[in-house]
Amino acid sequence: MNNALILNIVRFIFLLAAQIVIFNNIDLFGYINPYPYILFILLYPVNSNRAGLLVASFLLGLTVDMFTNSGGIHAASCLILAYLRPTYFKFAFGLSYEYQTIKINDRLSPERFTFIFISILTHHFILFMLEYFKFTFILEALLRTIATAIFTLIISIIIIYLFKPNKR
Repeated sequence: MNNALILNIVRFIFLLAAQIVIFNNIDLFGYINPYPYILFILLYPVNSNRAGLLVASFLLGLTVDMFTNSGGIHAASCLILAYLRPTYFKFAFGLSYEYQTIKINDRLSPERFTFIFISILTHHFILFMLEYFKFTFILEALLRTIATAIFTLIISIIIIYLFKPNKR
């Protein structure tokens, strides 16, 4: 096994455990819940196997669904995010994505911030639209998406900086 695979397995287990044990118990103002487990999808290496990312994203979402009793909405939103991830890379990074010279867990640049924020917004919008599943609740879903996305973004940036690899 190479180091990237081991790092991804550890990241998968750590983020999943943190989501289940810590972040599922956070409920600000009755409707803001952070979901930093999607950092696994965002930090997955750019030049790795896309099918592996799709399978791992589905398993990640399905596991969160099992512990939150949410009926598959996390699995669906994680799978859609993993599928759209290359498009968001091309949008945020442009030519750098074509040459695959991107590392998300480096210092925070406007491109990285754009990629992370758009990805979090997409995940949360899909998650809450599937949760409410009624057009009359679209305003509530949008408000919850924006509030939760901002909170998740703050926590995700803190996690990225806490576990940033050392430069040698």
